[in-house]
Amino acid sequence: MRELSGKVAVVTGASSGIGRALAVRFAAEGMSLMLADVDARGLTETAAMASEAAAMASGDSGAVSTGSGGKVLTQITDVSDAPAVHHLANRAFGELGGVHVLCNNAGVFQGGRMWTRTEEDFAWLLGVNVWGVLHGIREFVPRMIEQDTEGHIVNSVSVAGLFAGPNLGGQAVSKYAALAASQALAHDLRQVGSKLRVTALCPGGVRTGISRSERVRPADLAVARTRDDLSSQEWLDEVVDKGVDPAEVADATVDAIRDERFLVLTHEGYERSLREQISALLDGEIPEPPDYE
Repeated sequence: MRELSGKVAVVTGASSGIGRALAVRFAAEGMSLMLADVDARGLTETAAMASEAAAMASGDSGAVSTGSGGKVLTQITDVSDAPAVHHLANRAFGELGGVHVLCNNAGVFQGGRMWTRTEEDFAWLLGVNVWGVLHGIREFVPRMIEQDTEGHIVNSVSVAGLFAGPNLGGQAVSKYAALAASQALAHDLRQVGSKLRVTALCPGGVRTGISRSERVRPADLAVARTRDDLSSQEWLDEVVDKGVDPAEVADATVDAIRDERFLVLTHEGYERSLREQISALLDGEIPEPPDYE
């Protein structure tokens, strides 16, 4: 999918971080946007930034919509809730006339050892990181196929979907599932001859608020924080602080859409680590985790 101008993109988890960067980049490309998140204030800020980016790209400093006549719509959406994603899809197709790029980007982080994670922890992680992707696929992909146009699905997976390291068990369980869903989707689309393509976005350290995901955790799934959980959050804080700018991830994503690239890594070191992991597994050994960066 080479041409983005005049097309429609849906981005979940758009209130900050990678989701915000994707929205701004897509707007600058001349796309109409449907932005979703549970954070209403952040969502409003992202919409304003996207409109500003579109205006700058079109050379109209007074514009309030995308430069190619597009729109910027927002919708408060909990992606773990199937009816909410259904409503999001209805609005996107109904008010924007179609969807060409779907970014299942919403995600949360929960660290700690496998045996200290509670049912509530896994319900939260799987609800957002896995069911959020599955709901997006179920609600958007059939209608995108019916459009019979070029299109792309980007699932934000994370390197936790490639490497299961210590204190990352719950996170890895959810992200490995998101990677499997992405790979299976790509095969299914190819088997039926669809024009849609898939990208599994696996960022490492990026300067986002992912380490502070507890701020959006539902009250009914709240549990007491454990020492290993808090320690993993402090570790992730350091990784994030040294991470790349979200705009770089958005740039890599747009390149992947245009080049039809399935796997996107944000740090060169992970390619080497992935090859080492495969070698260790084939030798029947437990792979060493990478130096997360």
